[in-house]
Amino acid sequence: MSEQRIEAKLPDYGTRTDEITIYAGPCSVESEEQFFEVAECISDLGLTWIRGGAYKPRTNPHSFQGLGEEALKIMKAGGEKYGLKTLTEVMDSEHCELVHSYVDGLQVGARNFQNFSLLKNIGKVTKDSHKMVLFKRGFAGTIAEWLAATDYITMEGNDNVVLCERGLRTFETATRFTLDITAVPVIHKQSLLPICVDVSHPAGVRDLVPSLARAAVAVGADSIMIEVHPNPPAALSDGPQQLTPAQFRVLVEELREIAAVFGKKIV
Repeated sequence: MSEQRIEAKLPDYGTRTDEITIYAGPCSVESEEQFFEVAECISDLGLTWIRGGAYKPRTNPHSFQGLGEEALKIMKAGGEKYGLKTLTEVMDSEHCELVHSYVDGLQVGARNFQNFSLLKNIGKVTKDSHKMVLFKRGFAGTIAEWLAATDYITMEGNDNVVLCERGLRTFETATRFTLDITAVPVIHKQSLLPICVDVSHPAGVRDLVPSLARAAVAVGADSIMIEVHPNPPAALSDGPQQLTPAQFRVLVEELREIAAVFGKKIV
């Protein structure tokens, strides 16, 4: 009896565009000199976004908490000087209007992924401007919970939301968090929203960042977040996981080669 070969065509969930956006910048905005140096590097590479922390949700209350509005002013000035869009995290509902007035994109951090009053307020503040909201998954949240929480933003009138996978807390201690790379194709299957992969927080150390970034491109991520600092050992927060500008330049060129294999480009 001859064997009959049966070929089944699997569904191709794919990505939303042929572009992969890089959100790069320091964990915290520490000074104009620091932020502008990173902004110049990002601009020289032909990228479009810079990120940085103005208000920092730190586990230790004695750690650096961010420069607040001063950091927002630095980000606005840097974005205008180098032609970049700016992205920063909103920690509290009372900061929504202020942050919205300075930057081009608002980030919801992992610790706030089920802070429903904050999510609703961000949706209200951005409903007319439709500024991008980068919504990170909580480190103990399921994909179903994540998608449900997203509706608190979109139901207020802004559907310009980008989901961001940033790693889960598991029993593993070899990395800072466990990156759920499968979240990318699952989100593409279950949602029309684009998905970003934060490759710095799950790595926890800079030498793992390039590998995770390559994996993010290969799995079909719509965007990638990478932390970059001019002098990581002197960083006021998360120094070990931040790349130097030189390391970032090398990585971006590698990612461009990988993206080209899939018919995509890094922006």
